[in-house]
Amino acid sequence: MEASRPAPTAALTFEAAVERPLSVAYRTAEGRWEGHDFRVEVIATRQGLDGFDVVVDFRDLEAALDALLEPLRGRLLEDMDLRDPQELARMLAEKLAQKVPPPARLAEIALTDGQGRRLAYRP
Repeated sequence: MEASRPAPTAALTFEAAVERPLSVAYRTAEGRWEGHDFRVEVIATRQGLDGFDVVVDFRDLEAALDALLEPLRGRLLEDMDLRDPQELARMLAEKLAQKVPPPARLAEIALTDGQGRRLAYRP
């Protein structure tokens, strides 16, 4: 009987995530102002792991996310030329995708509000 061997890590897909809080306000389609405290989650993925057995360097991903979120904190989204949380997620994904070094890639940006409602954007 032949013993089964674990699959090599290069054949597996791995994910890594970082989270940060963000408070913003925006005008709804009905014209009401809404403010939300979001948990912003960034998920990176890659086939296999790098030489340090990681998907991406968390410090670099966190620093890139912090730099994007800082000008948004406590602001109106429309002041940043964003209409709603969907546009916010899309903008974050477009900018963060450039910061994830290949062969890793950005898999998802998710905004979760205080009531557990989750909006996910996948580039």
